[in-house]
Amino acid sequence: MKISARNVLKGTVRKVVLGAVNAEVIVVLPGGTELVSIITKESVQSLGIEEGREVYAVVKASNVMIAVD
Repeated sequence: MKISARNVLKGTVRKVVLGAVNAEVIVVLPGGTELVSIITKESVQSLGIEEGREVYAVVKASNVMIAVD
């Protein structure tokens, strides 16, 4: 796989919560950090996303904000 996005995080699907149109996919990254993505139900089905499957979370954003307390 080649992709232009620089932020590609490999992880394992912990849970998939299907809704009527969208799905919540929870991915566990190495070290235990969880990342949540909302994608279409159709994408979950066409990509074969299921618990235990290794996936890549691709983050493509033009801005990343930094905040402090």
